[in-house]
Amino acid sequence: MPATETRAAKPANAGVASLKGLGVVVLGLLLIAVAAVISLSVGVVGLGWQESLQALFARDTVETRTEAVIWSIRLPRILVAMLVGATLATVGAVMQAILRNPLAEPGVTGVSAGAAVGAVASITLGGVSNAAWGIPVAAFAGAAVVAFLLLFVLQTRKDLGPATIILVGVSINALAGALINVLVANAPDDALVRSAMFWLAGDLDLRTWQHVTIAAVPISIGLVILFMRRRKLDALSLGEQIAATSGVNVARERIVLLLVASLITGAAVAVAGIISFVGLVVPHAIRLVAGAQHARLLPLSALGGALFMVVADTIARSAFGPVVIQTGVVAALVGAPIFLFLLLRRKRA
Repeated sequence: MPATETRAAKPANAGVASLKGLGVVVLGLLLIAVAAVISLSVGVVGLGWQESLQALFARDTVETRTEAVIWSIRLPRILVAMLVGATLATVGAVMQAILRNPLAEPGVTGVSAGAAVGAVASITLGGVSNAAWGIPVAAFAGAAVVAFLLLFVLQTRKDLGPATIILVGVSINALAGALINVLVANAPDDALVRSAMFWLAGDLDLRTWQHVTIAAVPISIGLVILFMRRRKLDALSLGEQIAATSGVNVARERIVLLLVASLITGAAVAVAGIISFVGLVVPHAIRLVAGAQHARLLPLSALGGALFMVVADTIARSAFGPVVIQTGVVAALVGAPIFLFLLLRRKRA
């Protein structure tokens, strides 16, 4: 093909790709909006979708009870689900790039478990006076400890491969599990044990605007920082040598990316507990649709994670009648078969 034709074809292809990416983003936002309206409408107090929208945009025209159900109970819960899903899916994509392992995600690397240790210690030991902020702060601290431990391992043993780093995460998970068992076994009363167990299963019940506030600020800042490093993530996903020859300071970028990812994971775990499979399933599903470039992968993973969590939470609180099912349980029930399907399809391909 003549050079002039090649140069002419590239902008055209780039334009088509941009329009396709924009279309996928619009479709994702539309699906999230539909899922949110459905989630607002279902529950113990059944509402029509028109009534839910009316309560959202014309509060004065609906009954006080309807307004309270939407604005005090369901809307903050949906927003927390969106924040948590967007965070876990984006962090999963980031960890898979910097560790170059398709199984990497906050749960596998031990970051979620570190946050869990901090939160369970806060619940069972009662060492904080303000419970609303005490659990998030403790979860932040636990996630940060694991993040610094991973960074220490990465900096002192540069010869470790991606698989070994995952094994380090498995060891951290085992240690965290042991600490959690000790804390739960020695809790002073049964109510604290029940609270800790519900939290460990991942639950969005009784989420309030305070939880939205706690999660929104650090998660928004963290996601922006991660999105700004999309090109460096592209280079890191190809290997350290290629990234270094592309001008990327590999050690510094690993520290920044892993620390930011760990801290916003702590924010998500602090308000929702342990939610598994979102960081594994969503990025892999998005790659099948939009490819592996992080300029598309990160924002679409955030949208996909938000949609996944809203759907999982809606199922958890409406589909099983009087039986209590935590959102994390539904996420695992939905996510595990999907991940197995994606894994087998990848093997066959």
